[in-house]
Amino acid sequence: MEQVGSRALIVEGGAMRGIFSCGILDHFLAENFSPFDSFWGVSAGASNLAAYLAKMPGRNRKIYLDYSLRQEFISPSQIVRGGDIMNLDWMWNITLKELGIDKNVLRADERPFFLGVTRQDNGQPEYLTPSVEMLAETMKASSALPILYRSGVRLNGVTYVDGGVADAIPVAEAIKRGARKIMVLRSRPAHYRKSPPTLNSLTAHLLKETPALIQPMLTRHERYNQALHLIDNPPANVEIIQVCPPNNFKLKRLSRSPEPLRKAYDLGLECGKQAIKRWESK
Repeated sequence: MEQVGSRALIVEGGAMRGIFSCGILDHFLAENFSPFDSFWGVSAGASNLAAYLAKMPGRNRKIYLDYSLRQEFISPSQIVRGGDIMNLDWMWNITLKELGIDKNVLRADERPFFLGVTRQDNGQPEYLTPSVEMLAETMKASSALPILYRSGVRLNGVTYVDGGVADAIPVAEAIKRGARKIMVLRSRPAHYRKSPPTLNSLTAHLLKETPALIQPMLTRHERYNQALHLIDNPPANVEIIQVCPPNNFKLKRLSRSPEPLRKAYDLGLECGKQAIKRWESK
């Protein structure tokens, strides 16, 4: 197990809700704030961290406010034609072609960047630290939400799906590897707790071709809420700074409206200021 330094940054996913942490990270870039020894991202959180580590402010804001709103990305009717509701292949191809990602900057930063993924064959979490060349495909794997993107992503002979299935907020893993001062960027208000799923039979039916994912998908809420309990009740030698949107934050996972997304990004910029103050005051 790779041990890390004492200071960690963890970024939750949440699809379009991730624009909040995108704003926070863009403010961190503006302030040249990066006092962390390791980075942990899941799903949209992993993509936001990649842009942060590549020092590309505004990159992911454009993805949320432009590419993510195009009909090529999310189209429920695609499933009838044998496609996926969420077209990650199109998204990755076009954004890498038109926006790129600064591989030289990424390569120069030797701090470990863990991307949370879930194995399709057994539903277990893994925390990958890919090479710069494999980063984009690993980011896609971390965002490959079952049902919405059905095939998963194959990396080195193993197929992976969205990291949020097995471990949406990898605080416990960061602590296990040595992190003692941790900042967690959330995409939900602090009071939020995930409810049990209600369409269990339908979920099981839709996942019949990947049966190892059925139980993890039906019990996601348990692990998610356990992570929140750990954030609220860390071990005596661990300090956790949680940065959340306010209680009235109601952005939907697959929001298609640009104005709420812009407001969420601006909110993230403002919360980034407070996040820096809280970190530096401890």
